[in-house]
Amino acid sequence: MSRLTMTLSEARYRALKEASANRDKIIGQLIGESLDFYGIKSRDDARELVRRARGHSKLTPDCAMGIAHEQVVATRRKA
Repeated sequence: MSRLTMTLSEARYRALKEASANRDKIIGQLIGESLDFYGIKSRDDARELVRRARGHSKLTPDCAMGIAHEQVVATRRKA
């Protein structure tokens, strides 16, 4: 497991320590859960998620690409 050093305001650090104690978890667990909540995944996890989604899809690769392209175009028009 890798280590990480980060700088937090005193108020945020105290709040994190308090939340950690209240939930009976270490700070690293809270941060990990937050990353999971926000969908932050490793590249391998993201690839596996896409692989499983493709396996459940009834779309052909060309049809899926067409829908994705349409969505990109529609989103860019809004911007």
